[in-house]
Amino acid sequence: MANEENIKSTPVSGEMLIAEILRDHPESAYVLMNCGMGCIGCPSSQMESLKDACMVHGLDADEVIKYLNYELGLTAAEY
Repeated sequence: MANEENIKSTPVSGEMLIAEILRDHPESAYVLMNCGMGCIGCPSSQMESLKDACMVHGLDADEVIKYLNYELGLTAAEY
């Protein structure tokens, strides 16, 4: 149980796979779709990092990471 709690409180990083983020934080689906990643369920998401997905979608990875962590309550951000 301690490991699960640690996963839930660890901030999301750009190196994390989209599938990993969705598994650990199911509520992130809405946030990612709101950022412009409407295809989070596609097969590529299983092997694509958040930074790579941002690049493919023309998004600023640092901004998406900050926003996602803020919305998930994992870090404070300036929004």
